Amino acid sequence: MPGDILKNRKIAVLGSRSVGKSSLVIQFIENHFIESYYPTIESTFSKSINYKGVEYNCDIIDTAGQDEFSILNQKHAIGIHGYVLVYSVTSHKSFEIMRIIYDKIIEFTGQNAIPCVMVGAKMDLQQSKSRQVASQEGEEFAKSHHAAWIETSAKTNKNVAEVFQLVLGEIEKSTPNSKVAEPPASKCCIM
Repeated sequence: MPGDILKNRKIAVLGSRSVGKSSLVIQFIENHFIESYYPTIESTFSKSINYKGVEYNCDIIDTAGQDEFSILNQKHAIGIHGYVLVYSVTSHKSFEIMRIIYDKIIEFTGQNAIPCVMVGAKMDLQQSKSRQVASQEGEEFAKSHHAAWIETSAKTNKNVAEVFQLVLGEIEKSTPNSKVAEPPASKCCIM
């Protein structure tokens, strides 16, 4: 049956340095939280994810943190089906960088909108005075860009799996007839 065929999806996890991208991915893939911080160069993880009864073979690309000087590598815009854009609720600067990353992806892809989930990470720290990005601010930005939005805590495993369900939903919404297995080809790609 056509529904039984594995569908391949590439998902890029992007965001500022130390916002919790790797913690989110490791919690989802390996079901544990990493307490210490080691800057990520780039890692790709594979996991089969069931979304609405269909198995998707997902490559999840955990990217190095971006900042205002190394905003985005074009390879993170080519061949990617969906994006998880992460900011920390404890850093307004990381929220601003996420907005810049979104704009860069739009610029690279030439699309008006991209299949995307905007993630406010480190929600376990929200009780303290360290919260700098209000839930409403994150949600309104995502809504204005036709993206999904969620807040998570990799530490407590709150909403971690939901992030990847949401991104598959956003990919499927943007896929004509939900039958496309490959993203649109680019004109040129040198790696």
